[in-house]
Order: sequence, then C-alpha cells, then structure tokens
Amino acid sequence: MTYSAARLSGFRAFGRLFAARVAAIFLVAGLVAACADGPRTSAPAPIAAAGTPATGASDVPLPEDATIDYALGSGDKLRVIVFGEPDLSGEFDVSGSGNVALPLIGQVRAQDLTLSEFENAIEAKFREGYLNNPRVSVEVLNYRPFYIYGEVENSGQYPYTNGMTVLNAVAVAGGYTYRANQTSVYITRGEGDEVEYPASPAVKVLPGDVVRVPERFF
Repeated sequence: MTYSAARLSGFRAFGRLFAARVAAIFLVAGLVAACADGPRTSAPAPIAAAGTPATGASDVPLPEDATIDYALGSGDKLRVIVFGEPDLSGEFDVSGSGNVALPLIGQVRAQDLTLSEFENAIEAKFREGYLNNPRVSVEVLNYRPFYIYGEVENSGQYPYTNGMTVLNAVAVAGGYTYRANQTSVYITRGEGDEVEYPASPAVKVLPGDVVRVPERFF
C-alpha cells in the first residue's frame, strides 16, 4: 500500500506530537517523585496546654554552689578509720560546737569541712608527734536531715541520703502538687539567704538544707 506525500507528512507530524506528549508525561512524573522523596521539614513540637509546666531545661541559671561537695555539720555521725591503728579508729559524732573528739589527739574541727578536708585535718594532728605517716579515711554513717515544704504533697523533715538532688527530695515528699512551679526551687543553706535554683538533677540537696517548692502563677 502506498501513501501520498501529504499523508506521509501528516503521519510524521502526528508521531512527533505523540512523542512530545509522552516526554512531557514522564517529565511531570519525575518531578512529582523528586518532590515526594525530597527533604521533609520536621513537624512542630506540640504546644503544652495552658498551665502545664515546661519539661525542658529551666531558664533559672545554675548557682555556683548547686553542685557543692557535702560539708560536715553538727548531728553527723562518722566512722573514722586510722589505717594500722584500730585503737584510734571508731564511730564518732560531730558535736553541737562542730568538733569531733578523737582518741589521742582530742578535738578536731569538722564543721563546714568536706570529708577529704577533715581527713587531712586528722592526719595533720596525728603528725604532730604521734604518728609518722598516718592515713585516715572518714565516712558518714548518719546524716542530719533536710527539710522541704511548699507545693509538695507531704512537707516535713526527711532523712538525707548521699547524692540527693532536688528532684529526689521532691519525690521523697510525695511529689509536686498541681499548683507547683516545677521549673525552680528555693533552698536555704545554713545561715545563708534563700536562693533560687533550677529544678534540675544537677542541683544537690545537702543535709540541713531547707527546700521550698514555689507555686506557679498561671
């Protein structure tokens, strides 16, 4: 079968048009696939309901003494070990005046000293004509209690445990009330003023501390 030149020209034109449309379809499909596989933006974090305390880091700055080492005080019961000298070792109380009465060397000041500082003080006393190379270890058997009040379920006095943080203290007191500001606490330490701290596991509570959990205002 033969076709005229005009008809052949028409077939060729139709073929070019068809090819162009197929190419356009594949191009659009490729663009859609690229958009589907491209980078996605993260969904925004859910917004807490009104009145719900924030769970992120508090804006309250961390005071210098937030992670302070434990300092001995009146009411602590200690075990003092003088290595190689069992007669000089034993259990002793820190008196109301802040001293510890030890065999042979008598009164040693303990008030406001860390354990390592108190060990050094005892060793220095023994070196004053008693022992040539004393080695001393001190541990706390019983700590003086701490106090917590404010927006916790059970305010009061509680036994202190080594390594306690403000979050541990709140848990010991039964947790927060529904009115509590869960981002900060106030601590009175010794004879000092009340200081604001973030409610963070990095903030230590020390024996004798008075912890106040404030009320939120919204």
